[in-house]
Amino acid sequence: MAEYDLALPITEEQARMLKVGDVVKVSGVMLTARDAAHKYMVEEWIEKAPEGEEAELFEILEPLLKGGMLYHCGPVVRQDDTGKYHFVAAGPTTSAREEPYEHLVFQHLDVKGVIGKGGMGPLTLKGCQDFGAVYLHAIGGAGTLIARNVEEVEEVYKMEFGGPEAFWRIRVKEFPLVVTMDSHGNSIHTEVEADSKARFDKLVPV
Repeated sequence: MAEYDLALPITEEQARMLKVGDVVKVSGVMLTARDAAHKYMVEEWIEKAPEGEEAELFEILEPLLKGGMLYHCGPVVRQDDTGKYHFVAAGPTTSAREEPYEHLVFQHLDVKGVIGKGGMGPLTLKGCQDFGAVYLHAIGGAGTLIARNVEEVEEVYKMEFGGPEAFWRIRVKEFPLVVTMDSHGNSIHTEVEADSKARFDKLVPV
């Protein structure tokens, strides 16, 4: 196990040096993206060439996607008297719902890391291997603590999706994470599932 401080964006080489169990602190600008955002990215930016407003947004966000990280998070936010947003809680949401999309996001948008909880499946793991990306686990149940590492909410996009589903552009500092799926085919989640099944089978024989 190693420890790394990473500044976004990162390179494929940096993503591939990370291994399951590594502790990572991430600093820089990233985007939150949940179900609606992932569906939107695939349908509007990957399956077809973006046009009009979708092309304008892609032009704005592409620099953050390339070499960047997406955070599976539906934040609790407040707005101050000046209209500026602040994260009150920023805990991770369950990542499995993004399994149909994530490998496409790696391939076509050059995202190098995703952050969430609960892990992801074989499509995402293969995407990590093929395109040099990594899955990082954030601390579930500690949303208010994690929010302290969000220095600034810079902007929000697609608010029509609803606050939790919008793209939030956030600046983070030393955001604490653990690598649980890497580009070498390793997944803590697969190992835990296999171990749990083996223990269950011993306890409850067929």
